[in-house]
Amino acid sequence: MKKLLMIDDDACLTESLSIFFHQHQIELIYANDPSHGLDLLETESPALLLLDVMMPKIDGFTLCKKIRATHSLPIIMLTARGRLEDKIQGFEIGVDDYLPKPFEPLELLVRVHALLRRSTDNNTKQFEPTELITFIGLEIVPKQQLVKVDGSEVKLSGMEYHLLYTLATHPGKVFNREQIIGALKGVEIDLFGRSVDILLSRLRQKLHDSPSTPRFVKTIRGIGYTFIGTPL
Repeated sequence: MKKLLMIDDDACLTESLSIFFHQHQIELIYANDPSHGLDLLETESPALLLLDVMMPKIDGFTLCKKIRATHSLPIIMLTARGRLEDKIQGFEIGVDDYLPKPFEPLELLVRVHALLRRSTDNNTKQFEPTELITFIGLEIVPKQQLVKVDGSEVKLSGMEYHLLYTLATHPGKVFNREQIIGALKGVEIDLFGRSVDILLSRLRQKLHDSPSTPRFVKTIRGIGYTFIGTPL
């Protein structure tokens, strides 16, 4: 049974969703306090995190930044605010999907399955166990979803990793925004043109890759992006 973690100060919601997910063979553990949620994240090793934005003591955006510093598990952000600015901020800090409140539990379940399936596919279907992708200054170990830049490991979110893998396995191919969205999302994942640029910017920062003097990802003005890493 897959295990999820939900951090949300709404006790009624977390309890009802725990019962709902159990009915669908998924264990949902939850914390109504952000600090307790961080403790559960370390002790329970969940496969996916459901994270509320509006919480006392520490808001979801701040908590997400803290989690992303050390964890790459998929994150679905839940919020009563459906503003585009909130979506953009969420994607900027490493959120994989975004669901405004109120929502139907079944829709959340579908999105959870989509992210878990993509995570599983990345670890099994798409990669051979011995596959290693190397360029000057960049090493990708698909079996472990491990990325190193200049010998040091960098922590990527699931979507960041999948984007890098897509580009690095098609060096020289120019991807426009629509092609990137198609490569990264199922119909359940809420991506849009602006979020692609945000995702690329965040990936570049983690790769220490300057847009003006790129080593790995180059912008083709007016068209899209291409991978230009130099093979070893």
